[in-house]
Amino acid sequence: MIIAIDGPSGAGKSTVSKSVAKALGFNCLDTGAMYRSIAWYALEHGVSLEDSAALGEIARERAISFSHEPGNPAPKQVFIDGVDVTGDIRTARIDRSVSSASKHPEVREALVEQQRRIGSQGDYVVEGRDIGTVVFPQAEVKVFLTASNEERARRRVAQNETRGVGSVDFDEVLADIVRRDELDSARETSPLVAAVDAKCIDSTGFTIDEIIEQICAMARAAGANA
Repeated sequence: MIIAIDGPSGAGKSTVSKSVAKALGFNCLDTGAMYRSIAWYALEHGVSLEDSAALGEIARERAISFSHEPGNPAPKQVFIDGVDVTGDIRTARIDRSVSSASKHPEVREALVEQQRRIGSQGDYVVEGRDIGTVVFPQAEVKVFLTASNEERARRRVAQNETRGVGSVDFDEVLADIVRRDELDSARETSPLVAAVDAKCIDSTGFTIDEIIEQICAMARAAGANA
């Protein structure tokens, strides 16, 4: 079974996905980390984020993989071309760059193939921006998770403070969220949009536990055993 959770930056997709996967005994596929890895690789090797052909080649030729701990559905480490980039891809620099890298059709097409291959191997909760519309259009459960701009910025600042990477300036984070929304929604390939058959959930004013239970209930109704 595939549970697709789409939505804009800072909506809580990662937190919700990990908790839903743990509750149901699924694994997580962090597609955002894959795009962040491409952005990181390009910046580290002096490749312009506007060079679609070069970025597409990186996405095709540089393998992205994850390591897991038993009993934990969330990836412990992220690798690109064998290099551990787990912390490097969670910085403010990558926050500002990932949308520019992910907008290119060549990049998205290459990574979608990897995502489908991984997803075919078991039960996954997959979060991103085009999971229910492009990557897994036949997903048994589809959710479009969002929240107000201010709420998403507050959550991102708190997350960055906890993990010790990324900006903790509210205004800077808010501006970046708005900018990323505009880029993601306006791109020609796989724009940020809710699938027509997705359940839209605005998490503003709800606790994470309440959101998790909603999605788990949907999964059970669709046939999940847990």
